[in-house]
Amino acid sequence: MTTSTRKTNCHFCGYLCGLVATVEDGRVVHLKPDPSRYPYDERILAGCHRWKMNLDVLDGADRVNHPLRRCGERGAGAWERVTWDEALDDIAARLAALREEHGAGVLASMIGGPHTSFWPLHRFMTLFGSPNNMGIGQICWNPRIWMDVVTFGWTVEADLRPETGCAIIWGTNPAESDNSVFWRALLAAGRSEGTKLVVIDPRLTRTAKAADLWLAPLPGTDCTLALAMLNVIIGEGLYDAAFVDEWCHGFDELADHVRPYTPEHAQEVCGVPADDVRTAARWFAERRPSALVSGRGIDQVGESVAPTHRAICCLRAITGNLDAPGSCVLAEGSDFIPEADLELTLEHMDELSALCLNTASTPLQSYEGFAKVERLTERAGRKLPVRYLTSAHPDLVLRAMETGEPYAVRALIVEATNPLLTYADTHRVYDALMGLDLIVVLDYYLTPTAQIADYVLPAAGAIERPTFQAHGGVGNIAYGGAAAVRPYYERKTDYEVFRELGCRLGQQEWPAATFEEACADTLAPAGMSWEEYCEQGLYFRPPGYLKHLMSGDDGRPHGFATTTGKVELASELLGELGGQRLPEPGAARTLCSDAFAEAREEEGWQRLGLMTGGRKQPYNASMYLNNARLRAMRPYPEVEMAAATADALGVTDGDSVLLATDNGEARFRARIIEMPEGLVHADYGWWHPEWGADARLGGMWESNINCLTSCSLDQAEPLIGTWSYNALDCMARKIDDALSWEEPGAES
Repeated sequence: MTTSTRKTNCHFCGYLCGLVATVEDGRVVHLKPDPSRYPYDERILAGCHRWKMNLDVLDGADRVNHPLRRCGERGAGAWERVTWDEALDDIAARLAALREEHGAGVLASMIGGPHTSFWPLHRFMTLFGSPNNMGIGQICWNPRIWMDVVTFGWTVEADLRPETGCAIIWGTNPAESDNSVFWRALLAAGRSEGTKLVVIDPRLTRTAKAADLWLAPLPGTDCTLALAMLNVIIGEGLYDAAFVDEWCHGFDELADHVRPYTPEHAQEVCGVPADDVRTAARWFAERRPSALVSGRGIDQVGESVAPTHRAICCLRAITGNLDAPGSCVLAEGSDFIPEADLELTLEHMDELSALCLNTASTPLQSYEGFAKVERLTERAGRKLPVRYLTSAHPDLVLRAMETGEPYAVRALIVEATNPLLTYADTHRVYDALMGLDLIVVLDYYLTPTAQIADYVLPAAGAIERPTFQAHGGVGNIAYGGAAAVRPYYERKTDYEVFRELGCRLGQQEWPAATFEEACADTLAPAGMSWEEYCEQGLYFRPPGYLKHLMSGDDGRPHGFATTTGKVELASELLGELGGQRLPEPGAARTLCSDAFAEAREEEGWQRLGLMTGGRKQPYNASMYLNNARLRAMRPYPEVEMAAATADALGVTDGDSVLLATDNGEARFRARIIEMPEGLVHADYGWWHPEWGADARLGGMWESNINCLTSCSLDQAEPLIGTWSYNALDCMARKIDDALSWEEPGAES
């Protein structure tokens, strides 16, 4: 018996915490945290519910271990085991035939995380010739990145330090979603007498409970709240006049624009006391340096998403809380190869742009929009990740699947995501996918989406594959490390799958034979070897401060990579694209037609505001429901509401509640929490992994909130295409039926 210890990493969230694996004869027999590597804090893994899963899932009975081919009707649960060569040869032949018949746009992809690397699939799509990669970028990450870049010339990150006087956490709940270095830093700031912590969230979350001040705006009114804070700061002369005069463009326009947005107006629109608006604004402006962190909560408010992020950017800028220690710091570009160069999209922009479905519908989230922004960011020598920020809008790709317009989309590759649970409007997604000629899924498990595939390919997971998390190259940081063992059974890394498939299709640009070699090549320009990286678990160069004041070759300050060279409070670029020069709130999405609502009200239903998608430990989207220990911790899909809302519905804790819109319905158990009245928050991503693969598709129709939602562009944000999960409506009523979740494994 040969025994060794090897440094490796968890992969059950995006932080890739360091682990030490004990390996006997090529099999991992023990794992423990490694505090000598990123994130360098024993308390993080001590408080994590997920990392211990790593050992169990290596040999989990429900893992996909061999390539599977459908051998019955789509979704019937009948599979046959095939070899990798059989699978990849057939997939390549079918893709080549479809491309010959319909053109390169015939192939679409859907990708998620955290257990994957994005760029190998994106490179494959580039070399195939298709721009139709989908993700959920329009409702996660992209809105903030876009608005930071058009306002400041690059992205910003919070720089929490002991001297930070005020920290605002807006629309995110790191107590549930993060459990990492940031959450620990935030807790330390909250305990400091010198730091005021403000949390803005409609629900009294664990993060909100740690705050000095909790603001609970009604969903979708965050832009109005931010404009009211700007009103206070400008009206009371609390802004940084020197920075505004020298480095901000459009301040006088902004001052005129926010004049009607008084705290009293915000109280009426947002439901937040006017005095609390003033307090938050004053703390942020007067207790400098101050930091502001936003999250998915405001990435998912539809029409208001871009203006909300823009208003938040203006708050940072006019208070001087920009690129100074303890405030919001402009990130650096990466020393290692950026995502844009790995995915090869820039080299194929013209051919991809010609097939881009987004161009007429989302002018910023398109190749033309990207090119306008790239001309600005390249002044600072930085490259944004192209595929994220040009990803095809699901509404448009689904329409091409449904109608063949403007061209046919007949094939789909799904990696590390479960779109029947995680994409808006499940009924529409299901119908569109069921009509395709070819679906290939690369994943760990037979998810509902995998169950309707033609091929399911076994993915190498945590501990079996190298990891390299670089956040798209918008910061000079990467973390992760080596695999502890070779992939078990016949699993492969995603890089190897797409390289082998690409080579079968004549793609020549795959020089590295393995993902480890590809990661080493990516890191090489930074001057760190792969071995050093694996030993340390981190590459990081902290950003400098006040970079706009640094002199270029001509002796002049660099300024900001924007149209005017200044922070654009009034955006020239967005104006060119037909967008708002100054942020204005948008309307909330309506899911219930008047006729639908009136008919339900006659039957005793109530019309309520709806939120969904809030992260809750121990799950992440539709993942980890198959772990019995985690399932025991949170066994039921819940709909949260205030006590007054529950009283109006006639429900108490644990009662069954039915939610419905024009699109469909879903069932939950009621939970009473502190939040605004007339509003509910429904859990996201629930299905029954324990039911196995059969025609029921894991019971995904019972408590799947995406049966109610919509990604249609008619009520989406006009530049990016963001749909809404946090400013919706629904109909609700109490039901007497017990849910299938009452007894694990029970049928619905």
